Amino acid sequence: MIYTITLSPTIDYSLKSEYELKTDFINRSTKEAYEVGGKGINVSIMLNNLATENVALGFVGGFTGNEIVNILKHKNIVTDFVNIQGNSRTNVKINIKNQKELIINATGPLISDKNLNDLYTKIQYLVKDGDVVVIAGNIPSIMKQDIYVQILELIKQKKVLLIVDATKDLLISTLKYKPFLIKPNLEEINEIFKSEIKNPITQMEQVKLKALELQKLGAQNVVISFGGQGSLLLDKNQEFSYREAIKGKFVSSTGAGDSMVAGFISKYLQTKNVKKSFIFGNYCGSATVFTTGIASSKEIDELIKKEGEVWE
Repeated sequence: MIYTITLSPTIDYSLKSEYELKTDFINRSTKEAYEVGGKGINVSIMLNNLATENVALGFVGGFTGNEIVNILKHKNIVTDFVNIQGNSRTNVKINIKNQKELIINATGPLISDKNLNDLYTKIQYLVKDGDVVVIAGNIPSIMKQDIYVQILELIKQKKVLLIVDATKDLLISTLKYKPFLIKPNLEEINEIFKSEIKNPITQMEQVKLKALELQKLGAQNVVISFGGQGSLLLDKNQEFSYREAIKGKFVSSTGAGDSMVAGFISKYLQTKNVKKSFIFGNYCGSATVFTTGIASSKEIDELIKKEGEVWE
């Protein structure tokens, strides 16, 4: 079984405006939508779209938490959340003239020690040898910052496939557990190494050195995403593969990286081939960029067909 862990799931309220936003002015939207969010949740949605069984774990609370569960249930996604006091987060995302995004993320509710212990107990009971565990997203500032380490300590004796998509110190703290896959983006690489890589194409050798450093620290496979400039894979055999970004009409970047991770996992479980998984993950991420919400399997298949690539 695949278990995704999202510490602070959200309701993402998305607005679209055909005009530049102004302060001290009543700005009006031309389109509205809301969806569940959180990096692990996005991974679960894409896995489900790819007909890959998984269970979403984490914390939910209040009327927004109930809505998160209801939306996921409607999508036929299995959840096993810990219920908490307070309301789950609501984030606001504004797409401005199809070019820029304004994103405001809420802090989120307080998580008690009892809530944490309930989650730890649940994970320890559920996760078995051969399972996949996906840890995705930051730890909210109001939570204990060692949660990921505590979770990994609980399961370190089990033979699980560990996937980590976290930032900076959180990512580094997980590397001693030898994750099968990590997926930092270029901004996160610069944060981790205090580097100033601005153009990954012209500075590719520097990027490769950073990937090798992460591998030396424990990561088995490293994918670094460059947004509109493609992505790079360093596999456990220390072979590099670069993929150019797939061209299409930008809709939203929300969930693109999570879709890439989910696509990678789904394809790897089918093929045990890291490079094929990397390619398929790129299609999943790009398809999500070109649509509202997380892309469907049909949209992914159509994109692969449009590109005319044969790689199975």
